[in-house]
Amino acid sequence: MTQGRTKQELEGISLLGNQGTVYPSTYSPELLETFENKHPNRDYMVKFNCPEFTSLCPMTGQPDFAAIYISYIPDRLMVESKSLKLYLFSFRNHGDFHEDCINTIMNDLISLMNPRYIEIWGKFTPRGGISIDPYCNWGQPGTRFEAMAEHRLMNHDLYPENINNR
Repeated sequence: MTQGRTKQELEGISLLGNQGTVYPSTYSPELLETFENKHPNRDYMVKFNCPEFTSLCPMTGQPDFAAIYISYIPDRLMVESKSLKLYLFSFRNHGDFHEDCINTIMNDLISLMNPRYIEIWGKFTPRGGISIDPYCNWGQPGTRFEAMAEHRLMNHDLYPENINNR
């Protein structure tokens, strides 16, 4: 087969195309699914934008809202988008600080697919007059992607938001 994916390649993908989607009510990393990267010999970036992320403040129980940006360079495996959407939805009733949510998401995605490089940025809506925008990244140790992660972290957000460009 020269185009598309074979049934064997799609084995293990159960959520995409499923009309009986059940939205999780608790943090559910087991929802994440992968498929094989058809272009493992090429470095390229995949980016997901989730403008409707919600979680709960662990102290007050109040909802926190954010836009989550996930970018990664795949290696052998890629994350399936519907499973990622449901996984991110599973944070809706999860009580954790902004920084912990972002690092948890990154840790789960690294464990799932071992990308060459990954970065996650959460831009949380201000509450109490202050916004918190955690950023984390990771590159495979011992590769040029480890150096890329260090460089991007050290040069991240050189032009921070202000009231006019948030």
